[in-house]
Amino acid sequence: MISRRSFLGAAALTSLLQGDALNAAQKGQPGLPHFAPKAKRVIYLFQSGGPSQIELFDHKPRLMDFQGKDLPESIRNGQRLTGMSASQSSFPVVPSKFKLEQRGQSGAWVGELLPHTAKIADNLTFVKTVHTDEINHDPAVTMFQTGFRLGGRPSMGAWAAYGLGCETDDLPAFCVMISTNGGGQPLYDRLWGSAFLPSKYQGVKFRSSGDPVLYLSNPPGFSAQSRRTYLDALGELNGITTQEFGDPETAARVAQYEMAFRMQTSVPELTDISKEPASTFELYGDDAKKPGTFAANCLLARRLAERGVRFIQLYHRDWDHHGGLPANLPKRCKDVDQASAGLIQDLKQRGMLEDTLVVWGGEFGRTVYCQGHLTATDYGRDHHGRCFTVWMAGGGIKPGLSYGETDEYSYNIVQDPVHVHDLQATILHCLGVDHKRLTYRFQGRDFRLTDVAGEVVRPILV
Repeated sequence: MISRRSFLGAAALTSLLQGDALNAAQKGQPGLPHFAPKAKRVIYLFQSGGPSQIELFDHKPRLMDFQGKDLPESIRNGQRLTGMSASQSSFPVVPSKFKLEQRGQSGAWVGELLPHTAKIADNLTFVKTVHTDEINHDPAVTMFQTGFRLGGRPSMGAWAAYGLGCETDDLPAFCVMISTNGGGQPLYDRLWGSAFLPSKYQGVKFRSSGDPVLYLSNPPGFSAQSRRTYLDALGELNGITTQEFGDPETAARVAQYEMAFRMQTSVPELTDISKEPASTFELYGDDAKKPGTFAANCLLARRLAERGVRFIQLYHRDWDHHGGLPANLPKRCKDVDQASAGLIQDLKQRGMLEDTLVVWGGEFGRTVYCQGHLTATDYGRDHHGRCFTVWMAGGGIKPGLSYGETDEYSYNIVQDPVHVHDLQATILHCLGVDHKRLTYRFQGRDFRLTDVAGEVVRPILV
């Protein structure tokens, strides 16, 4: 039985919990950032499936000389192959069907399939030597998102939310959106999860239809005042639980309920783009008016960034072109090209690019050799983790730079390798975080996003 005194004590504690839990979630950890940040927030445009660096960014003119010839064993050098091409008897080299040209004052190579990206090349840094040990989608995507190939580790956005909190009380620190473009590899909620970090740091997924966030609306006949009364009563019960057990997840639950209450007002305002001027849609394209498209999600990402969200993750799928690449790659590029470039331009004209870090790339690249049957008009490429391109722009990143060099086959790294952990360490560095010092003790070990590796890629920093 609950005595009147314990109930009133719990009610008083609840009022503290509601404030303290929310503040703890929003303010981050003491002592962070470790040093003055260049970026206040991150927008990560993740292209799930593995875009081909050969068609888009890594110009290799000598491939025309090698067309149809078997990739030399001295180049392949015993590399692990996926189950899709391991049984091939030959590995014929196939050059890109699409042209790459040098763009802007920086002379960065950008393919003809990305004309809008080409126009902003001087704002970007192309890291051409990103590499991963993973050769299949799920472990490779999991590595990029969590720093480890297996599920069970916190995502990068959760680490940022845990360490730095948020600049607003009305929206989560970490928000996620997935394009509704159909096909592609599955994406699991654990990719934006908090794992062993408190659950208040997990990503909140926005949807393209119905309620933008699940369970945000009140049930029919249940007023906002009724919900407020309900939450107060529930908070008192949670206060009793906290007094009795001291479970930090109880405080997290209170904070999440209070955040959801605030989001009933903030999210409808966020997602209402009716007052955006025509110039906005000239930047992002008409697809930005269609909920769930990559363009619409890019526009929402800018609006989230304006409102103080710390980490914004966009996923766009179906870059996995084992066959039919000449027909399918242009479709994916058309999905994302104008909106990606529009986002950079929009942030820049609002004075936000200088403190917003934007990252674009997938979990690996594609092989120079053809997977399956090579014809005069058709080819495919298998997964390739040894070298691929990721571009970055904004807060803390030096613009107009191409970093790293691959061999003439875009198969191996010749100069300046950048491991996934190095990229993650660099992203955290831009946020003012020393990746070696952002840790969380779990099961007797201090875990971190970059595990036991990672070096900041200093030559690309301003």
